Amino acid sequence: MSFDRGRHTLHISAKLFAENRKRLATALRGKAPAHSVVVLAGGIEKNRYNTDAEDLPFRQESYFFWAFGVHEGDCYGAIDVDTGKSILFPPKLAPDYAIWLGKIEPESWFKNKYEVDEVHFHTGNSITESIQKLGAESVLLLRAYNEDSSNWLEPPTFPGIEKFKTDTKLLYPEFAELRVIKTDAELEVLRYATKIATDAHKEVMRKIEPEMYEYQMESLFRHISYYTGGCRHLAYTCIAATGENGAILHYGHANAPNAKLIRDGDMCLFDMGPEYNCYASDVTCSFPCNGKFSDKQKIVYNAVLAATNAVFEAAKPGVRWTDMHILAERVILTHLKKDGLLTGEIDEMVEKRLGAVFMPHGLGHFIGLDVHDVGGYLGDAIPRSQYPGLKSLRTTRTLKERMCITIEPGCYFIDTLLDRALVDENLKPFINAEALKAYRGIGGVRIEDDVVIWEKGNENMSHTLPRTTEEIESFMHKARNPGA
Repeated sequence: MSFDRGRHTLHISAKLFAENRKRLATALRGKAPAHSVVVLAGGIEKNRYNTDAEDLPFRQESYFFWAFGVHEGDCYGAIDVDTGKSILFPPKLAPDYAIWLGKIEPESWFKNKYEVDEVHFHTGNSITESIQKLGAESVLLLRAYNEDSSNWLEPPTFPGIEKFKTDTKLLYPEFAELRVIKTDAELEVLRYATKIATDAHKEVMRKIEPEMYEYQMESLFRHISYYTGGCRHLAYTCIAATGENGAILHYGHANAPNAKLIRDGDMCLFDMGPEYNCYASDVTCSFPCNGKFSDKQKIVYNAVLAATNAVFEAAKPGVRWTDMHILAERVILTHLKKDGLLTGEIDEMVEKRLGAVFMPHGLGHFIGLDVHDVGGYLGDAIPRSQYPGLKSLRTTRTLKERMCITIEPGCYFIDTLLDRALVDENLKPFINAEALKAYRGIGGVRIEDDVVIWEKGNENMSHTLPRTTEEIESFMHKARNPGA
């Protein structure tokens, strides 16, 4: 069977996940003890605080989804390392479930839908008994650390687990590394999710007008993503920042909830991305709400666009991502110097970390089943830096083919950082304080593309967006003047 949201959306075969399970078993052979079985637990549906109301539609835990593609909650799964055989354990539902939540499907329905070898409802010792029949002596459990949140995904447990030797160290690095390198089937889904993101961003650019509210743009983006693309979930909280709010890097949360009235002349920084079948997109567009760049907006935008293009061309297999971050800083600083905001030697600015004043976040991150996907500090990653800007990098690895990564340089005028820099003896000699005054309150610019790394030349999955100032102005003009 396959997943889709209708004839107009992407059809995804369950073979995508069968291939993933095969990759995992292959990667573990020779490293895991003989007669080892991987046991994974899926996510559990949760209610809002102490009520019986669901907070959001259920979304599966990403590691479990990578291996089984299962959308239902409270499931377990097992993979025999030696043979690759797979078993799915959905929950045994009470008869009254059918009254409130729909038909109770038999085991055969799950077997057909998800193309696993066996299905058994998990009750009592059913998991233990099933994997004992596989000859399991060791059980590999996933205990996964997340470098971005500093949280742990704790290993599952089940009745009878004490009958086996358990290992919680081997699985995580192998599993996470497989998620970093995308298959053809995964790339197809990521391309689709990114296409829907770009379509929704373009619709926002068509419809935006001064005197609208930021949340209306978020609402339109959500609507287009779901209505035309079948994307029920967004990959993260929408950032629909305008004017000075563009200088708040993670705008859109409860303390800054996309609530501002959009004023004529405001620069927009819209960072929004849906996910499809749990695969994420992450795209940022910056443009003037009235469709016409001011001179200052154009200066900042072109600096960021030049950095985007430079990194896209330079980011090859074997290149360390840290160097790409420095390249982006260097390009932005060069443009700011050319336009009179900075003075001095660019190499010195980079060394003294002036770039982090204008781009305090990391250049980009892996993307896949999580918007900030796993594996950023595995492989040949170097330790996280303690220096401004560099310490925010979500990966320091060298690039490989089939990595999916965002390229998202930005330039912001953040009062807190500017004020610190102007009293810092190492930084203030580079800054033209008088020229800088005119940029305070302008907000910021970020351009973010979802990119696949290839030896032959990188693939920009968000390539259909207007990106130059001329393209943006022309696109928005035509949207407002269809006959022009």
